[in-house]
Amino acid sequence: MDAFFVLTIAAIALGAVGLWLFFWTLKSGQYDDLDGAAHRILMDDENDSAR
Repeated sequence: MDAFFVLTIAAIALGAVGLWLFFWTLKSGQYDDLDGAAHRILMDDENDSAR
């Protein structure tokens, strides 16, 4: 029965940390530009002088 309480507290703590991290990413603007990275990989760099 002791393991049940330890695992329950650990699950609640990990869930709370995950929820806090999700709201932190929302606040910091991680999900503002979802299409930018997808389009950025398709565009050629104009200043690419390595070739």
